[in-house]
Amino acid sequence: MTTAAWSVYLSSPNGFLLSSTVSGSRICDQTIPFLPRLFQRFPNLTSLDLTRFSIYGDIDALLYQISTFPLNLKTLKLSHQSTIPADGLRALSKKITTLTSLTCSNVVSLDDLGLISDCFPFLEELDISTSSKSKFVEIDNIDVGSKTMLTLLPKLRKININGPSYIKYDSLLFHLCKNCEFLEEVAIFNCFLLTHNGIASAIRERPGLRSLSFTKIGELGNVTDELLSSIAEEGLPLRRLVLCGCYRYTYAGIFNLLSKCQSIQYLDLQRAHFKDCNFVELSLFLVDLVSINISKCSRLTIVTLSALLRNCSKLSEVRMEGTGTNIDKMSVENSSTLMNLVVNPQLKSLHLARNIWLTEKHVDMFASFLPNLQLLDLRSCSCISENVIGLVLKRCSKIRQLSIVCSPRLEPLRMNFKASTLEVLNLSGSEIDDKSLDVITKSCFGLLQLDLAYCDNITEKGVRQVIENCTRLREINLESCTKVAVDVVDSMVFIRPTLRKITVPPSFICTESKWKLFLRLGCLIC
Repeated sequence: MTTAAWSVYLSSPNGFLLSSTVSGSRICDQTIPFLPRLFQRFPNLTSLDLTRFSIYGDIDALLYQISTFPLNLKTLKLSHQSTIPADGLRALSKKITTLTSLTCSNVVSLDDLGLISDCFPFLEELDISTSSKSKFVEIDNIDVGSKTMLTLLPKLRKININGPSYIKYDSLLFHLCKNCEFLEEVAIFNCFLLTHNGIASAIRERPGLRSLSFTKIGELGNVTDELLSSIAEEGLPLRRLVLCGCYRYTYAGIFNLLSKCQSIQYLDLQRAHFKDCNFVELSLFLVDLVSINISKCSRLTIVTLSALLRNCSKLSEVRMEGTGTNIDKMSVENSSTLMNLVVNPQLKSLHLARNIWLTEKHVDMFASFLPNLQLLDLRSCSCISENVIGLVLKRCSKIRQLSIVCSPRLEPLRMNFKASTLEVLNLSGSEIDDKSLDVITKSCFGLLQLDLAYCDNITEKGVRQVIENCTRLREINLESCTKVAVDVVDSMVFIRPTLRKITVPPSFICTESKWKLFLRLGCLIC
């Protein structure tokens, strides 16, 4: 069965398609002739994602066909191709000169950099990361490749570098910072042979760097206190700092850097070995912080979250998943830190999945201080029951997306209010039953997406109640809902014509004729 799957990421107010994904898992050579209709229908398209397309079709032929349309493409993603589509890129570059962002991870070698810079000399963003040794040339050629690229990419502003452990990247990073006068963002992933001296000498060449990302998954990380001190001494106008999985720096090093660079807006310290008391102090320096990711920090708890909410008034997003695994749960429950909270109207997204220390009392209290919260993720928090759904929806009147894996209550769930703003509800893996589901969906009648995957207590009765209650529903996931009778699927699209995607329960058999029927009705069966 051959289909063309297009996912709209962003639509303008006038309805024009601005960005689209071509899913390589669903497009092959036979579908290419049908793509012109889409390009003709959406002439304002600016972004294309062709990741993994070459596995199922001729990527060169597709790029050539795209080049025949008067598109103003700005972003192109070509990751995970079997080889660099040289002919297709040359054809595309002759007709489309507006491209400023190219992602070709796990495709290019350093030998291909000349091709890229020749085709798209006005690139501002480039991702050349790779995890495959076969995609890189010998170390001796790295200077040649980097110099060739950099002399022909004068407008480069952002680059993502990632490669196998045997490549020495000191030279490449140095040339980047020395020759690209507009360079602001550098992301370095898994470059094991990149040295402290190499990084320090490179950033001295580009004092205007606003974003540094170091991600290291291994026994040793290249980020040390000495390196952080070097960055602090340079006085870089950092807005973004990522130290994900870097183990060799200590609290003293990050304290030194953050105390001198207090304009950071995005901070990622995943897996850092800091205590709550450390983060209480660090939060005082983060006056401009907008987003933070401290997931998998095993010694952080509600104390850190409270300090961030209290001291970082511009904070819009917190990612704090899987934390506090090395902390006594009783000490967290007895903490009185939430008593010092103040209203934080800026916070929009709060990701707290997999936190075993989180209780319903915690959720109830901090929800009271977050009036504009729009996204809350409480998946796999063992102390959370379905009661929290009502608490959150009542406290946070603007919430649009809620994810929770909840356990059942002893008393029947009651929600005597309407939560019309909630659009996405993820209950996958919950022990919720038909009665509670009916109560929830009657209150949350504006749902667009509902995920019930692996909800073993839901039956076809509960599904029918959802379809009746949620008049705008577009997507529902019934994967592994073993008690849902398969015949309910046939009636769902007719009862609720707004449905666009149904992930069916086990044992549902979709014939080609039935699949085509649903597709004509505008609904995709998965």
